[in-house]
Amino acid sequence: MATAQRLKLENIVKEYPGCRANDGVQLTVNAGEIHALLGENGAGKSTLMKVIYGVIQPDAGSITWNGHPLTLQGPAHARELGIGMVFQHFSLFETLTVAENIALSLPADQARDRRKLEARIREVSEHYGMALDPRRYVNSLSIGERQRVEIVRCLIQDSSLLILDEPTSVLTPQEVETLFRTLRQLSQEGCSILFISHKLQEVRDLCHRATVLRQGRVTGECNPGEVSTDDIARMMVGNETPLSTQVEPREPGEVLLDVRELNYRTSDPFGASLQALSMSLRAGEIVGIAGVAGNGQDELLRALSGEALVGNGSIKLGGMAIGQAKPGVRRRLGVAVVPEERLGRGAVPSMSLVDNSLLTAYGEGMVNKGWLAMGKVRDYASRIVEAFGVRTASIDSHAASLSGGNLQKFIIGREALQQPKLLVASHPTWGVDVGSAVAIHEALVRLRDEGAAVLLISEDLDELFQLCGRMGAICAGRLSPLVNTSELTIEQLGQWMAGDFPSATPSEVSHAVA
Repeated sequence: MATAQRLKLENIVKEYPGCRANDGVQLTVNAGEIHALLGENGAGKSTLMKVIYGVIQPDAGSITWNGHPLTLQGPAHARELGIGMVFQHFSLFETLTVAENIALSLPADQARDRRKLEARIREVSEHYGMALDPRRYVNSLSIGERQRVEIVRCLIQDSSLLILDEPTSVLTPQEVETLFRTLRQLSQEGCSILFISHKLQEVRDLCHRATVLRQGRVTGECNPGEVSTDDIARMMVGNETPLSTQVEPREPGEVLLDVRELNYRTSDPFGASLQALSMSLRAGEIVGIAGVAGNGQDELLRALSGEALVGNGSIKLGGMAIGQAKPGVRRRLGVAVVPEERLGRGAVPSMSLVDNSLLTAYGEGMVNKGWLAMGKVRDYASRIVEAFGVRTASIDSHAASLSGGNLQKFIIGREALQQPKLLVASHPTWGVDVGSAVAIHEALVRLRDEGAAVLLISEDLDELFQLCGRMGAICAGRLSPLVNTSELTIEQLGQWMAGDFPSATPSEVSHAVA
C-alpha cells in the first residue's frame, strides 16, 4: 500500500452556538488507504466530513491536500480536486436514468456527449465489478445498484479520495461482499477511502487504520485488524457504557397480532405493494423482519399503524379486527409505532421535545376536556430524557437540534413509556452509535419482558439475530416464513432478502405460533 500523504487535517475547530462540534481534530489519510472514522452520534463525524467536502468552513485549523495547503470553496471545488462523497441518503432522481443522474454532476463538456458518457459508465462500472446499465431508470434499481451509481459517479470524476457514509446500512450480506471487493480494488489502485460506519466488525475486516472521535476530539487511532471490536467501542463510548444487551430466551404467551392474507396496493410509484402477507406475533416475543430498503417495509408499517387502511385481508389485535381502525383508535388499543424517518415522521423538527411528547402520548393523562395539562406534558418529556439517557440542553430544545441517536432514544422512550401491547419499530438503531443502540435494545427487551409483542423491522442483521426469537425477510412485498432464529443461517437469510423463498402459508404461520 502506498504511504504518500493524501489528506491532512490539523487542529480543525468548528463551533456552533453552545456546541464545539470539532475541537482540535487531527486526521491523516494516506494514498491507497482505507481509513475508518468512528464515533458516537454527535461525536463530530458529520461536521468533519462537511469540512473535508467543502460544505462548511472550519473556524480554525488547516487542510493539506497532496502536500499543498488548501482552502475549499465548496463541494464543486472539492470534486474538481478529486474528493468524492457518497452520502448515507442517496442523492438520485428516481425518474431519470443512470446516465442522466451522473451527467448532472459533470461539467457541460463531459455531460453533453451522452453516448461517450454511457460508454464511460459501462467501462468504469465493469472494471470495478459493479456492472450498470446507463439507460436504466433509477426507480427500477435495487438499493445496492443505486449505491453503485453514486460510487461510479465519483469515479468518473476521477476521485482520489472517496468518502463513504454508512455505506453498508442498506445492503444484503452478498451486496456488502461485492462492495468490499470494489473498495479493496480501488485501494490497490491508489484511491483513498474514508469509511464511516457503526458496524465495527466490518471496520476490522476492511480498514487499514481508524481514527476515533468523542465529543468533538480525537480519542485515539488504531489498526482495526489488530484490536477487538470491544477495544474500538471503548475508544468510542468510554468505559462506563455497556457494549451489548444480554437477551435471555423467553417463552411467549398467547397470539396478540394476527395478520392474514394482507394485500395492500401502495400509492407510492417507487414503493412495494404487499402480497398475501401473513404472520402472527405472540405476547412477550420479538419478531424480526429483514430486507433491503424499499421492499414493502414502509407499507407494512403503515398497514399496521393505521396510516393506511386495508380492505383486503385481515389484521387482528387480541382477536379484535383493526384493519379499518384509524391510528388514534389503534393507539388506544395499545399499538405504538417507531417509524424509520426520525425527523418529519417520528418527530417534528421545529417543535420542542415537550411538544413532540404530546404528539403520540396525549392519551397519558395530558388532555382533560380539551385542555392541555402542560405540567404533565413537561413531566413526561423529562421522564423520557432521564430514563433513556437523552443528551439535550433541555426539554425545550427543538428535535432538530439533537443528534440522530439521541432523537431516536427520545422517540423510542416516548412510545415505550406508554406501555404498549404491540410495538412496531422500523430500523430503530439505523445510523446510531454503540451506546445508543444498547439503550434502544434494552428498551425493546424490557417491553418484551413486560408482555408486549415487538415487531422489529431492520436491515441490521446482527441486531436481528441478537434480539429476535423468530425472524424472516420481506422482498417485493412478499414475506418469507418466520422461523426460529436459532434455525436460520445468515446465508439463508441473505437469500430470502433477495426473494428466494416460498411465501409463508397460513399453516406455516399457525405452526410457528403454536
